[in-house]
Amino acid sequence: TVLTPWASATEPMRYALVPKGQPDPSGVEGAMIVYTPVESFVSLSSTYLPFLEQIDKLGSLVAVSSGAYAYNPEVQTWLQAGAVSEVGSGAEVNVEILVDLNPELIMTSACGYSICDSHPQLLEAGLKVAINSDYLEQHPLGRAEWGKFIAAFFDKEVEADRLFDAVVARYQQAKNLTSGLTERVTVLTNTAYEGTWYMPGGGSYIAIFLKDAGADYVFRDSEGSGAQPLDLEVVLERAKDADYWVNVGSMSDLASLAAMDARYADFKAFQDGKVYTYSKRVNELGAVDYFESGTAAPDVILMDLIKAFYPDLLPEHEFVYYQALQ
Repeated sequence: TVLTPWASATEPMRYALVPKGQPDPSGVEGAMIVYTPVESFVSLSSTYLPFLEQIDKLGSLVAVSSGAYAYNPEVQTWLQAGAVSEVGSGAEVNVEILVDLNPELIMTSACGYSICDSHPQLLEAGLKVAINSDYLEQHPLGRAEWGKFIAAFFDKEVEADRLFDAVVARYQQAKNLTSGLTERVTVLTNTAYEGTWYMPGGGSYIAIFLKDAGADYVFRDSEGSGAQPLDLEVVLERAKDADYWVNVGSMSDLASLAAMDARYADFKAFQDGKVYTYSKRVNELGAVDYFESGTAAPDVILMDLIKAFYPDLLPEHEFVYYQALQ
């Protein structure tokens, strides 16, 4: 049961997973029956791909929403060979291609509005669709736990439990490194977009990462997990002296950042060369692996951040997703 398929949903979504060859069970009225293990899978979000890879089921993939968002090199090879199709997403999803493919399961997210939801059309066409609401989770481990949901459709629950427990243990071990710090660095995140700086709330995904990495997020007192729109001048006044600045986009040098707005050079973190972003793994199409495999590896993201802020705590760790802007 997916209790909250999207933020404003009033009803849960229920799925009855029935091993192939067994009769349909009674008492599952209102649930969509999916026969397992699924052998042909459509992923309408790149965040599902690393979980398929973890349980050795990436080969079940027959379509994605857009190849431009897929970092996984194997998926890119299959796309170029025509073995995996591109079918779009939201209201623009290509129902005809999906009907022809007739996959055993399509997985997608939903927002509750027709402009961004594909599942109503797909269900109407008689296709099996599972709603994955990983993006509603704010805790990094909460998002990673959705790997269990994906694995259930492949009869891989035991393996997924083991993998998740290992991630939790590594995450906690990394978090413990920063628990005894007496002095904590201060950190700013994001950049302005069209004149407005959407600053993540104190309960957001990135704010939790920063706290667990031993950093004091400058806007940690901002309530909730949503983004608060601020003027650049307000951010400059409050965060000008922050020690570090993270998540400025997928660029790799300070000159590119300054080119966006000359005032960015006024931040202390910029002047000290302490700007880190998730641009270490970006393919030629611009797909950023931080948003793909990083969903399944919050422990690695946390270690990257600790390495940036307190390199002496993780002397052996090599950056995977993050790098300093040159």
